[in-house]
Amino acid sequence: MSKQYETVIGLEVHVELATKTKIFCGCSTAFGGAPNTHTCPVCTGMPGSLPVLNKQVVEYAMAVGLALNCDINQYCKFDRKNYFYPDNPQNYQISQLYLPICINGHVEIDTAGGKKQVGIHEIHMEEDAGKLVHDEWADCSLVDYNRSGVPLIEIVSEPDMRSADEVIAYLEKLRTTIQYLEASDCKLNEGSMRADVNLSVREVGAEKYGTRTEMKNLNSFKAIARAIENERARQIELLEDGGEVIQETRRWDDNKEYSYAMRSKEDAQDYRYFPDPDLTPVVISDEWISQIRERQPEFQAEKAERYKKEFGIPDYDISIITASKKMADIFEKTVAICHNPKKVSNWLMVETLRLLKEKEMEPEDITFSPENLAKLIELTDKGTINSTVAKEVFEKIFKENIDVEKFVEDNGLGTVSDEGALRETIEKIVADNPQSVADYQAGKKKAIGFLVGQTMKAMQGKADPGMVNKILQELLQ
Repeated sequence: MSKQYETVIGLEVHVELATKTKIFCGCSTAFGGAPNTHTCPVCTGMPGSLPVLNKQVVEYAMAVGLALNCDINQYCKFDRKNYFYPDNPQNYQISQLYLPICINGHVEIDTAGGKKQVGIHEIHMEEDAGKLVHDEWADCSLVDYNRSGVPLIEIVSEPDMRSADEVIAYLEKLRTTIQYLEASDCKLNEGSMRADVNLSVREVGAEKYGTRTEMKNLNSFKAIARAIENERARQIELLEDGGEVIQETRRWDDNKEYSYAMRSKEDAQDYRYFPDPDLTPVVISDEWISQIRERQPEFQAEKAERYKKEFGIPDYDISIITASKKMADIFEKTVAICHNPKKVSNWLMVETLRLLKEKEMEPEDITFSPENLAKLIELTDKGTINSTVAKEVFEKIFKENIDVEKFVEDNGLGTVSDEGALRETIEKIVADNPQSVADYQAGKKKAIGFLVGQTMKAMQGKADPGMVNKILQELLQ
């Protein structure tokens, strides 16, 4: 009988914080920008330059820690992690090894087998490195230091996850929580949230963990799921063939759906950590923790509970809308204007999600205003435009956030509810389609649908469907 294996997974998640300036200097953290323009002597590691800690970084780290049920280390300090690498300007990274800011947390995730707790071992603050840009044409590598010194928190989980599904549920929970705190936009495609996957396999029932590998270069949830399945299969195959898993760092190539070894995994002593002599320890008072606690927002679970009581929309809609803070904000602001939660929810759940999927966008990339969505709903409710035109107008709002009323007026999209003009068109259509009229009169009630369609076509979609139906029924009787 073949052996049964269990996968054991822990994650190290790096999150770029949404501060305006870097962790130890005043340079901008804005994404993009010409190479090496957001730099100064501190973040390029010039001799004699001195770091000064950005207070906002500490506050964001505390806020995330509290949201993830961590204990806050009220005395924490920074350490130097020494390694030579071209994108690491000082030849060390300032991080926290011995006394990280947050420890012993947990989050609850929904899994196929019900709710599950995933432990958070620690959260520490550190600086990001620069970026190597490989120029194939000139066959050389260039260094851009814009990212060096951008503040990060690293969230280290316990090895509590057992499948790709659990990993994705955990990452989604982290991302939603951090976005609600506005501590980061958590865009995987821009690298503001990055996950390294530590994975091992062991026989079901075994006490001891297997040898783990760490996988890097995972920049989407789909890539993470694929990498986990691939690495699990690779390790099982090795063990089944009598080989052994080597502890190493592997790089995932999502195009080839393959991972390859980068280097053997280092231990902490390889980095020769020691307390950073240029930075004083961070002492966090009870009052400071209380202030951060009081500023915590309403998180997804509380928001979902309130929506249930307040808005009477389906649970499924609530779960999708509250999963993104941006979507929840648009929902609440639009409802405050037009007082129609069900309609607002429908526009977000159907047309908005469709366009996001089509354009491969995240809810955070939405640019239309609640005011314009509310106006669209009001115009539809009043019968000023019909539902077909409304969808067309919404596409324009989604793309360019246009002024709805002006657009409808300028393009003559208002519903034609002049009964005389409508009746004239319908009489012509009835005269031109004797077969459909005969079918309807012979009891095939569906035949009226064809005539409604022809009318709408003739009116360029601008007729009031209710009135079209009413006139047609009169004429067909």
